[in-house]
Amino acid sequence: MYTGNVLPKSTPDSLRTPSAGGSTHERILRVAKNLFANRGYEHTSTSAIARAAGTSESQLMKHFGSKAGLLEAIFIEGWSTITECARVAADNLPNPLDKLQVISETILKQLERDTELKLLMLLEGRRIRKEGQMVALTEGFLGFIGLVDGVLEEMRSSGMLLPNLSPHAVRSALIGMLEGMLRDRFLAERLGFPANFNQEQLREMLGLVLRAFMVAQGSARATSQ
Repeated sequence: MYTGNVLPKSTPDSLRTPSAGGSTHERILRVAKNLFANRGYEHTSTSAIARAAGTSESQLMKHFGSKAGLLEAIFIEGWSTITECARVAADNLPNPLDKLQVISETILKQLERDTELKLLMLLEGRRIRKEGQMVALTEGFLGFIGLVDGVLEEMRSSGMLLPNLSPHAVRSALIGMLEGMLRDRFLAERLGFPANFNQEQLREMLGLVLRAFMVAQGSARATSQ
């Protein structure tokens, strides 16, 4: 079980929080993401975040309400960015299968670019806290779910999905698999967890699983005629 002590492999300089620049709101978000990722959510206090951001704890509370509210804001910002990038990338593609593949590729690339967000999403996003809330269910995450569901509905309308399957079931299976494989790879890199596969094999697995949900190509053409 994750205890909040899995630090990224990096030099000690990576623990220096980037507090300079931006508004108070932006500085607090940036510093909190860094500290949550390096020290763990449970081991990071609001006073430490405020101090590193060059502001007061009362200002942090004014902007975010609580530490849980701050983590939620990080997830909202992260998922909103991922969703917008995925939407733009898929917008002009006529084939819904191509859209789904581009969306999958976008989330992989965005999380590779922002390793702190990746760590928080994989290790902190689904934990039930003392407040009794699962903070990953933010409007940003739900926006991403809506984007994926829309593409899967297109696939069903085009006769591409097996008719007995709910698009929600397909989405849940695909996202759950992606999340689980990314988490296992992260734990393999940090703790030696047995997950001997790379990013390319992850992509191959997603493709294999998706094809299992789809009608054979010839049958799909016959259905749409």
